[in-house]
Amino acid sequence: MSPVIRIGTRRSKLALAQSGMMQRAIAAAMDLTLEQVPLVEIVTTGDRVQDRRLLEIGGKALFTKEIEEALLDGRVDVAVHSMKDVPAEQPKGLRIAAIPEREDASDAFISHQYASFDDLPAGARFGTASLRRQAQALALRPDLDIQMLRGNVDTRLKRLAEGEFDAILLATAGLNRLGLSGVIRERLSLDRFLPAPGQGALAIQTRDGDEEAEKHARWIAALNHPMTALAIAAERGAMVALEGSCRTAVGAHATFGDGHLLLTTEMLSPDGSARWRRSGTLGDIHASDAEAAAHTLGQTLGHEVHLAAGDQEVVSG
Repeated sequence: MSPVIRIGTRRSKLALAQSGMMQRAIAAAMDLTLEQVPLVEIVTTGDRVQDRRLLEIGGKALFTKEIEEALLDGRVDVAVHSMKDVPAEQPKGLRIAAIPEREDASDAFISHQYASFDDLPAGARFGTASLRRQAQALALRPDLDIQMLRGNVDTRLKRLAEGEFDAILLATAGLNRLGLSGVIRERLSLDRFLPAPGQGALAIQTRDGDEEAEKHARWIAALNHPMTALAIAAERGAMVALEGSCRTAVGAHATFGDGHLLLTTEMLSPDGSARWRRSGTLGDIHASDAEAAAHTLGQTLGHEVHLAAGDQEVVSG
């Protein structure tokens, strides 16, 4: 049976779990078998290079570049990404077609010895490769010994179990999708550890064009979650203004309440010694131009944070 929609995905266990979820959803929406919606595994540069921070090898786009090339070349028809890995600007000819309902956006504290972040002793070895998590941890606990930790989820948990670190942070969403929520000791406060823009959400990417849009219209309508898409529009607006990347310690998170959207965004110095934060609301979340308005709100708040930070050092070289 010939493939109808080929899905490009990274080869990691988490990426395959996420893409498998989308494979089943697309197949159901299109009344296809899973064989007609095959996963095409693609190894990215970000997966191959595991011994350096992303900022040293070209940024988080290294997790999407090869998959996007396969999409543009016609080797795959759809790409599934973790939204927080997707650069602010889409390559020419591609678009984010759908954003499924978001998982838990929080960071997860994991340790074999300590029950919570606040329980860590002075000088504890704290593993992360995220500049944001590093800065937020040091803002609260400047005594911690931050050590670089890259690799897939299994690799990071193995290194923790072998005693290389006293604690590590991972995304709660990824652990939930892998069925590993039992390792979480504490789901960190969304206020103290403001998530990365888009954390917990997936991006479903397609080629741009009228013919492509018509071809995918049914599953796009089934998979896209309007409120998640609205929140992500706001967070990515802030990311654009703050030049959010693996080189910048940036957080942004949107929530809903009483018929409005509340967006909080921040930038931190890498050592956590300075933290600049702004919040704002979007009133009419059901307006026809709500996504554009949310994106503008994010940009506005991001610019305010940038102005507050001034020329102070916020980028780690």
